[in-house]
Amino acid sequence: EVVQAIRDMVTQSMGPWLVSALGMVLAASTAKNLTVKEATEFLKKAAKELGHARPTTSVFQVKHMKRILDVSLKALDAGKNIESETLDFVYSILEERYREDKTIGRLAASLLPDKVRLLTQCFAETYIGYTLLEARNMGKEVSLVCPETRPFLQGARLTASMAREMDIPVTVVTDNMPAFMMSQGLIDVFACAADVVTLDGYAVNKVGTLQLAIAAHYHKIPCYILRNPSPSEPDIEGVKIEMRDPKESLKFFNKTTVKEGVTGYYPAFDITPPTLIGAVVTSSGVFAPQDLKNHFSADGEK
Repeated sequence: EVVQAIRDMVTQSMGPWLVSALGMVLAASTAKNLTVKEATEFLKKAAKELGHARPTTSVFQVKHMKRILDVSLKALDAGKNIESETLDFVYSILEERYREDKTIGRLAASLLPDKVRLLTQCFAETYIGYTLLEARNMGKEVSLVCPETRPFLQGARLTASMAREMDIPVTVVTDNMPAFMMSQGLIDVFACAADVVTLDGYAVNKVGTLQLAIAAHYHKIPCYILRNPSPSEPDIEGVKIEMRDPKESLKFFNKTTVKEGVTGYYPAFDITPPTLIGAVVTSSGVFAPQDLKNHFSADGEK
């Protein structure tokens, strides 16, 4: 059920990271009632399926699942309670992630002018959330603009809601409006997260990011990507773009918006090249995208 929820876009942004980790806790809960051999096979199967739920992020997810699987198997071999051991480890890496994301938010906020109209894309969860929080803590006057992000409306439903709950002024626009807003001087900075940042400086993020980066570059607006480089992604050639069911792009809240026989096209992500990115903000510092490979190893560690 967790795997299917990830595939069906029930959970967004870093949500799949969290629910896949908790999915391993569910697997450990089942496995503790099995024989050692059965439990080992069951846990490995769970880690594989959770790690490959969506193709574009699978390399990151596989490594993520392996860390948890190793803890579960070690607990199993030691005769410990594998459910509690797995849950404790999941909580520890979740706290680790929050610490890293808060650092990224603080560094990103430091790049913003004292008064800023910030454009983002999709739902960057803690990356943008911490950026907004840290900017406010620095005394900066920040407001947010977010495209609605069709067809699942992550920007309108999630990002805007998060900003509103933080009392950050937020404006939702349709996906085809930001370039005009830039031309009118209504955007100061474009910043978003990415599902994958390769060591050669490419950012893979929700489809629509590329056109925003192009428009920002044309209007001389800074473009910042907020994320640590992805593990085991040395170059863009190794990234597979997820192609979702084209019918999803022909509907709005499950209501078909086109005549029968009209076809659709739906890549879930696009690729922004390093030439359009002003800086990549990581928990280890702010880097030019072309310089990432000089500071991070192939496993994504500094």
